[in-house]
Amino acid sequence: MELKDKLVLVAGAGISGIGAVGLLKAAGADVILYDGNEKLQEESLYEKMRVSCVQDLDSVDVVLGELSEEIAEEIDLCVVSPGIPLDVPFMQLIRSKEKPVWGEIELAYRCSRGKVIGITGTNGKTTTTALTGKIMSDYFESTFVVGNIGTPYTLMAGKTREDSVTVAEISSFQLETVEEFKPCVSAILNITPDHLNRHKTMDCYIDTKFRITKNQGPDEICVLNYEDDVLRKRADELSCKVVFFSSRTKLENGIYMDGERNIYLADQGRDTFLMNTKEMKLVGVHNAENVMAAIAIAEAMRVPRETYLNTIKNFDAIEHRIEYVATIKDVVYYNDSKGTNTDASKKALEAMENKTVLIAGGYDKGSEYDDWVEAFGDKIKCLVLLGATADKIEETARRHGFTNIRRVKSLQEAVVTASENADAGETVLLSPACASWDMFKSYEERGKLFKQYVKELR
Repeated sequence: MELKDKLVLVAGAGISGIGAVGLLKAAGADVILYDGNEKLQEESLYEKMRVSCVQDLDSVDVVLGELSEEIAEEIDLCVVSPGIPLDVPFMQLIRSKEKPVWGEIELAYRCSRGKVIGITGTNGKTTTTALTGKIMSDYFESTFVVGNIGTPYTLMAGKTREDSVTVAEISSFQLETVEEFKPCVSAILNITPDHLNRHKTMDCYIDTKFRITKNQGPDEICVLNYEDDVLRKRADELSCKVVFFSSRTKLENGIYMDGERNIYLADQGRDTFLMNTKEMKLVGVHNAENVMAAIAIAEAMRVPRETYLNTIKNFDAIEHRIEYVATIKDVVYYNDSKGTNTDASKKALEAMENKTVLIAGGYDKGSEYDDWVEAFGDKIKCLVLLGATADKIEETARRHGFTNIRRVKSLQEAVVTASENADAGETVLLSPACASWDMFKSYEERGKLFKQYVKELR
């Protein structure tokens, strides 16, 4: 769709929505910025757009509260922010008028240049995206790292060039609204139950994740985890070339790790040793999988091996993902606030080498916790619970025979309680297995507060 002179409704006045307004104005569109929160102040939204250098602010209308049928009828296109479910009333109204709906990723893709790498999966997206972005920036002159990792694609799309490489972390919410988006390399790291309160069924969630490959053909590549049953079984359905990575299986083609934690590149059964995981700063098998995915992407992008291996060996863990915080009285504290579902939290548990006091609980996304509790084994010494899911988790834990549970009302109390229950040589881990929205604005806020409270123990 040619955007010039079109009337576009941007739904959602957050940072990605503001970025979308800027892109649309630069493309010559007329824009209405809409948000259902009638308590927002128009003046503050105009100031946000001004700070973001949105052109011709006088021609941007702001509408708050209920969306009228007249506006829904009048617009040519709706660009919806990923946090807005597609079944809310105003979106149903727009769809009833048969208006096209794009998401942030679709708009940014159509307004950007260069090559795009798209990375999705239930867990590991942020680490893999950050690592891949660093590899690309160490080799290509113009590199952008965008998407769910923190910087909206819409804010960077207008800065891309024909020789740019954009690495995008893409959530299932963002994939719901892709139409023409076509990465030259995509990656689906894994698929486990998550966000079922929005997607309703696991089949829908899986189908949504696979939309990242929707427009890829034989000239494009999709990187998949061989050890994920869903991904392995559906690989034959894809039109693009598939490259597997595996943490447990020796592959004829792809990237794999052996029992000694050596990583190899396999090509028609011929193996090339790349590195041992002891050479990298990231810990845990799940991070070895993230590294192998990044290697597969780097190979597809023809980055020299010396370049990407050097980057990998010097890459530090990202903030809030099994992040070392401090050692106090010989107790080690880790921040895994980004462990917002049970599978991500299980990966963090696996990475712990000593007895661990686990802090968990938060917003209820409709998850079940049986497999997560079963993963405790003998490693989890004490479970400190807070948040909306505390009752549900405690009931599950006791049903599975785990009874050393402490209930607290705040994260600060959780840190103090965990420290009182951890002995020298043991670990305290914040890995909630839940989203943060019941008590915090984001997992980032939760993680930063955890680190603050830990440092106050000194």
